[in-house]
Amino acid sequence: MDADVTDSAGTPADPDHPAGETPQGRSQEEPGATDSQDEPEPVPEDDTSQDSGDEDKGEDKGEDKHDAADAPRVKDQAADTPGVQTWAGHPKDGSASPRKRPWLRWAALGASFLVMISAGAGWWLYKKLDGNITTDTSAAAELKVYEKERPTPVVMDAQNILLIGSDSRSGDNKKYGRDDGGSQRSDTTILLHLAADRKSATAVSLPRDLMVEVPKCRTGDDKETREQFTQFNSAFELGGTACTIRTVERLTGIRIDHHMVVDFNGFKDMVDAVDGVEICLKEPIDDKDARLELPAGRQTLNGEEALGYVRARKTLGDGSDTERMERQQKFLGALVNKMQSNGVLLNPTRLYPVLDAATKSLTTDPGLNSLRDLYDLVRSMRDVPTEQVQFLTVPRQPYRQNTNRDELVEPDASELFKQLREDKPVAVVPADELKEKEKEKAQDEKPDDTGSDSESPTPTPTYSGSSAADDLCKQ
Repeated sequence: MDADVTDSAGTPADPDHPAGETPQGRSQEEPGATDSQDEPEPVPEDDTSQDSGDEDKGEDKGEDKHDAADAPRVKDQAADTPGVQTWAGHPKDGSASPRKRPWLRWAALGASFLVMISAGAGWWLYKKLDGNITTDTSAAAELKVYEKERPTPVVMDAQNILLIGSDSRSGDNKKYGRDDGGSQRSDTTILLHLAADRKSATAVSLPRDLMVEVPKCRTGDDKETREQFTQFNSAFELGGTACTIRTVERLTGIRIDHHMVVDFNGFKDMVDAVDGVEICLKEPIDDKDARLELPAGRQTLNGEEALGYVRARKTLGDGSDTERMERQQKFLGALVNKMQSNGVLLNPTRLYPVLDAATKSLTTDPGLNSLRDLYDLVRSMRDVPTEQVQFLTVPRQPYRQNTNRDELVEPDASELFKQLREDKPVAVVPADELKEKEKEKAQDEKPDDTGSDSESPTPTPTYSGSSAADDLCKQ
């Protein structure tokens, strides 16, 4: 037996003397010899090594740590003697040998592995959603050129976002109608105002046939159009998003902070992501142009059916664009209501499919082109009560020179724009209820009114519209 072999479980060597060297001041003796104070006491042969360790546990507490560290690094001959305790069998600090608990190491490794996998999956999902978003840098560049003519923000913490529904029939959207070479018009345009305190959200639809002043805009081939009085949706066709934003700002005096352009497929996939949206139909629908055939009554529409429902025009109601906008508003309200009532916004597992569907078909300005930006926006809206998520159409009437077009009703439209610009509240009620209120107001007014009401608070302007809390089957 070699004298220089160290005990595999013995006390660590003196840090000042590497293993195999004899410490200074200690005589070299025969292998197995130790100082008398370090020699382990023999135990009866019928005792087990485990019992010996338990008995010596209390005695070892009083041993000098330095002496234990300075023990000779030689194999104890007593290791070959049955019933004799050795340094190899002596537990450190009175604890069990690490070899007896390997499951702790495996548990730690397993937990670390799961954390790494979760972090990697989370990062992959984040990058995927983030990469879905298309950034519109050209609109931002053009708006910067016309910065001097744009309105200044009045309330800094309020947000005004222009939502534009693309009417392109090229690519994946060609099955919904004639392909006109890929040109685009704004099929639906909504001005979304988020109050500074985030206690309300007001979505105002702008009719595509509304007659407005469209400013000079730059086209895709870097040409400049002339300023003209024409229907609203031509601004998108002539100069894209930037031209539409400048037209809205000129019309309303409201500074647009951000914009989003969404195509048909994005809307359809979002409806599917929340497992459909419930509506009620008073009459059955059979519209071949909208690819829609539905029975009367309460039913849940999937994405394909929902898209046909909000786009149908000729076969529903009076066939006007006005009625179609009201139908779109109510459906969007039902979609928002379902997302909030089902906890989609607070459940990452359910929110991911919605975000994936939305981001795939979303084009935004650089200020909203990341998942973090969109998440902050959604998070700021999740506590808005559904009854305070309001939808309305800007006050308008048939254009006097062409009844197939619309014009603003004044001073109602200007009053609405002023309220939003200054972040003041507006109220919406169903159209028939609004008519009743207007009749009551006209009857209460007297020619000899002394103006006593001038000291009373100014009433909140009320418009025809709906909220996300409305039940489509109770109207």
